[in-house]
Order: sequence, then C-alpha cells, then structure tokens
Amino acid sequence: VQLQASGGGLVQAGGSLRLSCAASGRTLSTYNMGWFRQAPGKERDFVAGIRWRGGSTFYADSVQGRFTISRDNAKNTVYLQLNSLKPEDTAVYYCAAGSTNYVYSALRQQYAYDSWGQGTQVTVSS
Repeated sequence: VQLQASGGGLVQAGGSLRLSCAASGRTLSTYNMGWFRQAPGKERDFVAGIRWRGGSTFYADSVQGRFTISRDNAKNTVYLQLNSLKPEDTAVYYCAAGSTNYVYSALRQQYAYDSWGQGTQVTVSS
C-alpha cells in the first residue's frame, strides 16, 4: 500500500491542524494504522494508532486528549486531528500501515508497520 500524508503547516500555539493520510493500492480497512512523529535531532516516536478490527484508538500520553485519530474507509484515508497544539508538537508527522498479525501491545512500535508515507511538517510557534 502507498501512503500520502498531507495537511501539515505553520500554526500558533493553541491552534489546530488536520493531517490526512491517503492510501492507494490496497484498502486501508485491512490494516492497523498509526501516526508517528520525528522532531529535529530526536528519534521517531509513536503518536496515535487505530486498529483495523473494531477501530479502537490509542495515543501517546503526550497527546492524549488533544489529538484524535480516525479513519474513513470509503475514502481510504486516515486522519489525525491536532488540537491545542504546543511548540513541542513541532515535528515531521508520518503515517504508517501495519499488518494485522501484530498484537495490540506491539502497535506503538515502528516494527509493527510495513508501509510509511513521506511525512508532513507541523510547526507550532509560541
């Protein structure tokens, strides 16, 4: 599956953005989906995920209550709504699709995801 992330930009602290991850080649409804982010000089970290079965969602503690992941199977697209943004949210955001073979506890790890989008830059000014 090929993934195309979009929706990043420059926003002031407290503002909002909605990131999109459009898929082609395969239907996203049969994948676990995740969003990760990488700030300059730092490792890529898990942000949010949504399971293929049931659509349950899970988040990093740092974004819980501020970010929301969702999927629209009809549009073959996954979204990440970013609210109450903080300067520390500044990073390149990546969407990823993973096999359903992995157990729930693995879904916060990069190795559970096989296909990655190109990333979209989110910059939050103070």
